[in-house]
Amino acid sequence: MRDLVHNETYEIAIAPAVATDNTAIVGNWINVAGYDALSFSIFTGAITGTPTFTVLVEDADAADQSDHAAVASNYLLSRVPGVDAETAAGNDLAGANTATKIGYIGSKQYVRITVTPASNTSAALAAVAKLGNPSVRPAP
Repeated sequence: MRDLVHNETYEIAIAPAVATDNTAIVGNWINVAGYDALSFSIFTGAITGTPTFTVLVEDADAADQSDHAAVASNYLLSRVPGVDAETAAGNDLAGANTATKIGYIGSKQYVRITVTPASNTSAALAAVAKLGNPSVRPAP
């Protein structure tokens, strides 16, 4: 087995919460300085009804993220070959107790995700950012 504990770091992208309407759940900015890899894992818990979810990835270079913009598709990695990464991630969240992932291969220092539910009455959701390939090891 290889050591992952000293080669990756996790950050809270979206703190666990229950969304009771269709308001966008905007994630925390993740600072990728010192790392060469980033992916987001998004999880659902209990869900009432059949909501759908849209995933958006944004990046920025300014320290205050004032220059943020949606990430171009060619800088995102999909779990499903041939399917747009944000679309695949949203589709994966169609049921309770599901998980999905989306990768980022852009060059900006700050990255965040936003998950927007539709037709939602109650959905538990959380997301974690996994930072890998640190320039200094062990990773904090």
